[in-house]
Amino acid sequence: MNIKISTEKKATIQEGMTGLFFEDINYAADGGLYAEMLENRSFEFLKATGDYCDYQVEYDGGYGWCAYPGDGEAGLRCVTGSPHCEENPHYLRLQTKHPGEGVRNKAYDGIFLKKGMNYKLVFWARCVKFSGDFEISVEKGGVCYAQTAISAADGQEETYNCFRKYEGVLQAGADVEQADFLFCLSEPGTVELDFISLIPEDAVGGIFRKDLFDMLKELHPGFLRFPGGCIVEGNTLANRYRFKDSLKPVWARKNNWNRWAVHENNAKNNYESDYCHYNQTLGLGYYEYFLLCEMIGASPLPVLNVGFACQYQSKELVDRESPAFREFLQDALDLIEFANGDESTHWGAVRAQMGHKEPFGLTMVGVGNEQWQTEKADFFERYEIFEKAIHAYAPEIKLIGSAGPDITSERYTKAWEFYHAHEEQEDFVYAVDEHYYVKPEWLYDHTDFYDNYPRKVKVFSGEYAAHPASGFNKPEANTLEGALAEAAFLTGVERNADVVVLASYAPLFARLGYTQWSPDMIWFDASNCYGSPSYYVQKMYARNMGDVTLDTCGGEKAAAAEGIYYSVSFSKAEKTVIVKIINSRETEQSISLELPVSWKDGMKVQAEILTGAGKDAHNSIEAPENVAPYVKELDRADIVLPPLSFAVLRVENVAALCSC
Repeated sequence: MNIKISTEKKATIQEGMTGLFFEDINYAADGGLYAEMLENRSFEFLKATGDYCDYQVEYDGGYGWCAYPGDGEAGLRCVTGSPHCEENPHYLRLQTKHPGEGVRNKAYDGIFLKKGMNYKLVFWARCVKFSGDFEISVEKGGVCYAQTAISAADGQEETYNCFRKYEGVLQAGADVEQADFLFCLSEPGTVELDFISLIPEDAVGGIFRKDLFDMLKELHPGFLRFPGGCIVEGNTLANRYRFKDSLKPVWARKNNWNRWAVHENNAKNNYESDYCHYNQTLGLGYYEYFLLCEMIGASPLPVLNVGFACQYQSKELVDRESPAFREFLQDALDLIEFANGDESTHWGAVRAQMGHKEPFGLTMVGVGNEQWQTEKADFFERYEIFEKAIHAYAPEIKLIGSAGPDITSERYTKAWEFYHAHEEQEDFVYAVDEHYYVKPEWLYDHTDFYDNYPRKVKVFSGEYAAHPASGFNKPEANTLEGALAEAAFLTGVERNADVVVLASYAPLFARLGYTQWSPDMIWFDASNCYGSPSYYVQKMYARNMGDVTLDTCGGEKAAAAEGIYYSVSFSKAEKTVIVKIINSRETEQSISLELPVSWKDGMKVQAEILTGAGKDAHNSIEAPENVAPYVKELDRADIVLPPLSFAVLRVENVAALCSC
């Protein structure tokens, strides 16, 4: 098959078009990217049960902790009265009768240590009746892998109610997985404990788990949308993500239950999920998300709540004429001030006090997440109010609207009618957020989805993924077939870069054994992580985006009939034509690039190829590169594509285009 490529330039590709979407689903934050190793460090966990419009939350502050040794006489009680901080008022009262008694933390699947690595320990304690040593260790099978002893007299700063801060270091003597974290007293006594934290020294910025952070940085994302997703709205308004709660010291960030703790509850499971204790400590707060964007080179794209709880899970909303609605609106303006204000502003000063004097350079904000219009849910009117208020305060901010949860229903149609009705209003909406979780066949069949879209209002493909299969804890759902379908669909997205200006796969992270949603881009456990085939598709796209698309003379439809999908772009700085080609067939196919003669002198061709052994091929902890790309040098612009493959061909030294 020939792919004809001309020198005619078509759509300009926005710099940073391919980005990331982060939501705290599948233990992506606590237990994931946030490097904290302990669960329920502040004794504030909640147990969430229930279903649509009927949720129950009960305090379960002892979750994740138990007495050590199990046959000992240590007494544990979660109490309040004189709290370390008002936002998280409960703490653990530990009473021991014998030396060496204390508590053990569940720590998800147990503690993982690397030999020679240091782990920073922080905790707050009030010694009610104790003057010995705190003995902290990591043990497994009777073997101690790390330990330290801290005298009760060594506490540093002290709160008004006599909680004192203690710090120490645990150094791993050997590698170990699924070990116990133990916090014991050297002699009988009574101690009250709060905020017990353990973070590895290699955590990036003291915040982010290094291997997961590195995988994000390697993607070269153009933007990061955060913190969700349904998390922004909450299953109830009380459960929503409040950004100001996340700007306090980490121990004073109010604990919250996670919306995904009740996902797919029903009568069969008595409306109680295996993840009913999925909570948010807000250790990853808005400040940390902005830092993450800066560290990985991505533009921040925070999403605002417009006064709705999750429309899938609740009917809760605040009336737009109420003082409560004005609070949501003010939060939007205060968020912009936090990100961009100087130290003379209230929220700019808060940012500076947290350690970042310079503004973060926020340019985009999402107004609502997956919202749609109903008789009672007046999203369109709310959007207009937010638009006017934000642009009166910060006219430079680009707004992202919502087209609802799908691209096939009346909700989607009504949304576009609304935005098109305002398309003559300058800067009313920058791009409209579209979401689609679909079968691979749909993506193949709709590579031309944006060919006939009106061009004036832009699109953000904010959440998309192929779902060959779906459900809880299914890493095998991230198949090669799904990834190739995504790559094929993205050829149409790239060809239509004049209307699609942003695109991000979802969800981003999934902890093995803690997953409410599959497929996902990156899978991990306590010690390792790996990219799914979809991860490599995203990486190959993000690293190979040109400045402009090139005309391919209308051959796409005929090629699609043969199972071949492609797009072509040009990078002026690199003097490189970039050709992305997908072979969806289970047989190899020969491709020849029909290039202008003027390109041939000094031309160099390199191919990066992603393929695997069959449609169902996938990666795993045991075989993390079962499906992974490899590089091949070509002596001409011809290639035999392996069955079921995605190739990026870089035709370098194309000087003839550079002067165009």
